[in-house]
Amino acid sequence: MDTNNKGHLWALLPFAVFLILFLGAGIVTGDFYKFPVIVAITMAAAVALAMNRKVSFNSKVEIFTKGAGDANIMLMVVIFLLAGAFSEVAKGMGAVDSTVNLALSVVPQNLLMVGIFIIACFISLAMGTSMGTIVALAPIGVGISDQTDISLALSMAAVIGGAMFGDNLSFISDTTIAAVRTQGTKMKDKFKVNFLIVLPAAIITCVILGVLTIGEQANITQQSFHWIKILPYLSVLITALAGINVFIVLSLGIVFSGAIGVVDGSYQLMNVIQKIGDGMAGMYEISFLAILIAGMVEIIKHNGGIDFLLYKVTRNIKSKRGAEFSIAGLICLTDLSTANNTISIIITGPLAKDISDQYEIDPRKSASLLDLFSCCIQGIIPYGAQLLVAAGVASISPISILHYSYYPILIGLCGIIAILTGFPRFSSKEVKSKTLNMVDNKIE
Repeated sequence: MDTNNKGHLWALLPFAVFLILFLGAGIVTGDFYKFPVIVAITMAAAVALAMNRKVSFNSKVEIFTKGAGDANIMLMVVIFLLAGAFSEVAKGMGAVDSTVNLALSVVPQNLLMVGIFIIACFISLAMGTSMGTIVALAPIGVGISDQTDISLALSMAAVIGGAMFGDNLSFISDTTIAAVRTQGTKMKDKFKVNFLIVLPAAIITCVILGVLTIGEQANITQQSFHWIKILPYLSVLITALAGINVFIVLSLGIVFSGAIGVVDGSYQLMNVIQKIGDGMAGMYEISFLAILIAGMVEIIKHNGGIDFLLYKVTRNIKSKRGAEFSIAGLICLTDLSTANNTISIIITGPLAKDISDQYEIDPRKSASLLDLFSCCIQGIIPYGAQLLVAAGVASISPISILHYSYYPILIGLCGIIAILTGFPRFSSKEVKSKTLNMVDNKIE
């Protein structure tokens, strides 16, 4: 991209339309999820197609479809569908319940909040969904608070914090998939970099929760669990870390989960097929959002909107550090506006990629920054789905949870420190390998 091109402000009108529709409906109705986001994006895309009369409508449709059908976007969509299928099949045969019950059976009774946080970390890492984790664990958190003097808000904050840990790091999380595909890196490489940055935040959160709830105990009823039902989650984590192609990883996970369910009687064969369909259907909205956003962004880019943003964002940048702060700022502002970290990454990703290319930011780092700061904001906005669901289960105000939202705040601080210190530092061999891979990708 020509960074000397100042672009055109008017080209950003579709973005403005989307934000006005989404935010306006949320403010008027008091519910930021009242106005279907896919309708808002469709209307914004229609505005994009109506703009720039110098280009014929047929040409604009071609530009839109070219962006919507980009190889990275299509790959992202397929991964979304496979991730949804795996999550649903594993959940349906009892993997979530067994994981929760196993974890509760080993948690010390005097470290219940620390235990809940760690359980949420693992479940969200395995399931790839913060919402599913909160739905599974929030009732348990409420039960612990009922039996102790632990604040309901603190209990919900522990669950949300752990849920955002996995949302940020899981190989099958939609935020990870979006960050990795938009930045052109590998999941395992992004995971390693991201994990190193947020690990201190998780450790400090455990210490804080332990200190705040020291001496508090509750009698947790022991429930049965089955080790074999936990194995699909472990297999996905291990094979993904081993660098096996994500298609193979998720496909094996689906087959493994379905086979266990059939053998132990949880499923009949057709039930497995139905669960696969249900899981994929659950990802239709985010898949179509990715396609529509990509098409709209391509038209905005053609009209000079991305050039304008890049010029405005980078004109005062003097260093790689400044560029990384710009990426962090962009994703934070977008998530504050959309209240959805996956959509924020899909929208901001192309611009972040341009900035990282211009200032030679390693794609592992840019992908980590996008995911990390989007999860930071998502974990502290009271109108976000995560806080709203947890607050609904506990019958408290989402605002009350913010006082105890240690983990989301700490990962933001860790991200800032990582930018200031240039952490993690990549060896010259790693940088050379990354450069060669980028050249190979361009050739292909």
